[in-house]
Amino acid sequence: MSSENEAGQPEEGERPEDAEPTGHPNDAAGAKVMDRPQEAWAARWDLVDHTPRTMAFGEGTHLAGGVLGGVNHGIGGGSFHGDVHLGATTHIHYGFGGLSTGPSSGEIRAVTLTQVAECFADPGPPFAELVDRLRKERVLVLSGPHSSGRRTAALMLLHRLGLSPVHSVARDTAPSSLVPDGEEQTGARGHLLCDLETDRNKPLREVDLLALRDRLTQRDAYLVITVGPRAHLEDVKTDAWQPPPSVDVLSAHLRARLDPDAVASLLALPVVTEFLARTHQPRETSEFASTLLGYAAGDTDERQVENFSLAALEGQVREWFEEDDTVLHLREKAFLIALAAFDDGPYALTAEVSDRLYARLQRTADSQRPAAVPVFGTHIGKRLELARAHRYEAAERTEWGPVQQVKAAYLDDRTSLVLLREVWTGHPSARPALVQWLQDLAKDGRPLVRTRASSTAAVLAHTDLPSAMALVIEPWAASPLFGPRTVAVHALTLAHHVGTPNVPRILDAWCDSNVPHLRWVAIRTHGLIGPERPMETMAALRTAARREEIDEAPDPDGLAEGNDEKLSEVLAESVELLLLSQVGDQVLGELLRTLDHDQKVRALALNGFLNACGRTDRDASPDRPLVLDWYATSLAARAPASAGIPVLLRTALNDRVNRRRVLDVLRRWVLSAEDDPEAERALARLLSVLVTSEADQQRISHLLHTVTGDEGIPPPVAHRLLGALPLL
Repeated sequence: MSSENEAGQPEEGERPEDAEPTGHPNDAAGAKVMDRPQEAWAARWDLVDHTPRTMAFGEGTHLAGGVLGGVNHGIGGGSFHGDVHLGATTHIHYGFGGLSTGPSSGEIRAVTLTQVAECFADPGPPFAELVDRLRKERVLVLSGPHSSGRRTAALMLLHRLGLSPVHSVARDTAPSSLVPDGEEQTGARGHLLCDLETDRNKPLREVDLLALRDRLTQRDAYLVITVGPRAHLEDVKTDAWQPPPSVDVLSAHLRARLDPDAVASLLALPVVTEFLARTHQPRETSEFASTLLGYAAGDTDERQVENFSLAALEGQVREWFEEDDTVLHLREKAFLIALAAFDDGPYALTAEVSDRLYARLQRTADSQRPAAVPVFGTHIGKRLELARAHRYEAAERTEWGPVQQVKAAYLDDRTSLVLLREVWTGHPSARPALVQWLQDLAKDGRPLVRTRASSTAAVLAHTDLPSAMALVIEPWAASPLFGPRTVAVHALTLAHHVGTPNVPRILDAWCDSNVPHLRWVAIRTHGLIGPERPMETMAALRTAARREEIDEAPDPDGLAEGNDEKLSEVLAESVELLLLSQVGDQVLGELLRTLDHDQKVRALALNGFLNACGRTDRDASPDRPLVLDWYATSLAARAPASAGIPVLLRTALNDRVNRRRVLDVLRRWVLSAEDDPEAERALARLLSVLVTSEADQQRISHLLHTVTGDEGIPPPVAHRLLGALPLL
């Protein structure tokens, strides 16, 4: 195990309470009392229920848009027809969709306004209403999210009134100085002030607008002010600006330079369809239009078109974290990271854990200053708007069943992967706080929180495996507590699931480790990733089962005293997971083939199989035994499992150690078949082939005579099944 673990330990001079917040419910003392090994079957369902949408564990690998895997879909499948009329200019980059890149104050020339007007996607009646209001009221305050195209909209409002040129005003200009009293003017003029600087001590007030309106009326002039969601306003009515759909913005830009047939051909390309299916800012869409024009003219490589959407997202993420804290507060940056980890999860939970990360980041920024988290003052709508995310209501699966929650998710499902990669590799100073935060999450009592700690670590491992292993996953795996070890299992499983190399090599090395906690993690992880290589996994589990020293997992630190779990039981649980996976037939064949190799392998096979026999389909009503369902399906298909399942049951039934477990399994199967004719038919056939001796008949006959339901009454199905037993 790597010795590079300093990020998980308190820094020199750091207060003990900084390493673990005082009063945290999951501190080491609490963990010692509450720590219990979670069944592998239940832990697997935590992965299925709570893994982020970009990983979709249990449904095959799905990485949003190939963000981590580098998958490109290409332009192929579309064709380009029509003449391209680009004139002297091939690449046109319109900067009006986002932040102003020109001078803060000065004249915007008429030719520039004309170029913008040619590419403007007119929203229709709502925009016409704004033009009429500006004409009547002389001044408008246009509000909208960052990079929503509000500057372009403001310019076009002034352009529609025939105002040219337009004077751009510096954003730090005081409202009283916007239209000086002494300036001589002739005719109508337009003024534009983008992103007016305001704060609590310098808000924009209604009285400022009234004074401005008087001056503008005297000079026959007009003014549009744009503000963001966090502007400080007093009694000021704003007009909300919502950008037109991306397809309208893209079409408007293309129509300004191409004939209709060429525009239609470009819009029909699969890569364009994929781009438009995602949420993009107007500035990104206008830049994409320029890239498409270059591609149509033969001046832009196909790969640039394919990669544009992801490159734009990466640029947005870099912009967030390169912003000064006065522009984007550290608390909001912490929220962006937390939302990446808890994407598509409950908003309240995401906000809660983000504030814990914010406190950690504050201590990194200034260790001498006590961490302080504002209790109130956060507006959920503005916060999600800034994050380019949305909120909605949906059911969240819990241990008590589905619960309706207010959830939050990035509009672009690739954002979480891109953001975590950027923070981990682009801002290494954040690593100590991020590592400590993940350690906190791993000790949380909520399955969703622990699973998201695992999935976050998996993304970090895919990005930088050595650092993620040394700083995050290995400390979890070496923990004497079962909880962090389970989080390590899930992190390695998901890391492998998203294509991180060398995870099986890590597991093979840990299986042979002298550290029992690492062997525990490796065995558990084998059960989850084993379906990809079932034969190799079964061989590794058999080798581990033969080790003399795995009978018990010692607890050298004494933190999990009384909660030891035998590694033989962990091995059996991994076999159980493999049997109930999509490669169950292959694993069953391996169990039968090696059943009589030696006593340890035999015990592994029988314990794993009987564990599987106790599992039911949680989504079926009533609960249906999965192995009994498997047997019924195999009977219908005449598959080898129809013979293999009875062999293992009969072997266990004739084994003194396992006989009681087999009878308990059969008792539950009998009760489950009461209102399930298909299960009853399968069970009748199974019981008939299990009976090969008089002793077998006596045991199963006694079981059917004595089985009782919930109310202590023998179920009728037991009497019917008695008739299926052969007479010996």
